[in-house]
Amino acid sequence: MTTQTQTITQSKSGISTLGAALLVAAMGLGLMVVTGHVQAATLHDAAHDVRHATGFPCH
Repeated sequence: MTTQTQTITQSKSGISTLGAALLVAAMGLGLMVVTGHVQAATLHDAAHDVRHATGFPCH
């Protein structure tokens, strides 16, 4: 009697875990730099508009 065994291997495609972590870190750092240099009123207005767009009551 013979038995056949089939092995299935999966290959990683796309960005590796380290690459994804570096990308997220770079995006986070970029967001902090951009928001650190923008006026507070501009950030408030942007957040206010998003609240209205999503239906969240803010006032």
